[in-house]
Amino acid sequence: MEGSMKGLIFLASSLSQGEGFGLNGNILETNIINLSVVVAIVVSFGGDALRTLLENRRQSILTTLQEADRRAKEAEQKVLEAKSRLEMAQRRGEEIRHQGQETAERERLDSITQTDKDLRRLEEGRQELVQLQRQRAIRQVCQRVITRALGQVRQKLDHRLDAALHQSVNYFIIVLFSNDACWGGEKTFYLPSWNVASK
Repeated sequence: MEGSMKGLIFLASSLSQGEGFGLNGNILETNIINLSVVVAIVVSFGGDALRTLLENRRQSILTTLQEADRRAKEAEQKVLEAKSRLEMAQRRGEEIRHQGQETAERERLDSITQTDKDLRRLEEGRQELVQLQRQRAIRQVCQRVITRALGQVRQKLDHRLDAALHQSVNYFIIVLFSNDACWGGEKTFYLPSWNVASK
């Protein structure tokens, strides 16, 4: 716009010096003058449109920059949220791993304790079984000894039994039955020809 004003001033000054209006043969000067006039006309008539176009373009750039800034802030917020979720997931994973280790250790200790209990129970059962077998063996031996002794007594009684011995044995048995402090439960005596039972 300054160029066109200078061109107009130059034109006005050349007219005021009395040179008059005429044709200038210098192509360079005439082109500059023509160009100045065209620019002055374009600026005067098209300046508002150009200013509006430039203002619209500036607003568009500002809007784009603001949108880009808003998106950048949203992206930054999402990154912060993702980092927060990642940290929370890592903490949760660490807690789960720690709980898993505690559970595994507790189960291992429980298994050891249960195994010890089972071993003690098996040992007690084995001891009871040995004791029962021992008692059974002792009972069988005692039964054999008693059976053998009674057999020998029966043989002796069969050979030597007479009325006097029979009477003394009966008397002895009666004395034994009358003394309950010495016996508990059922008492059976095997004699050569009879059985004497007391309850």
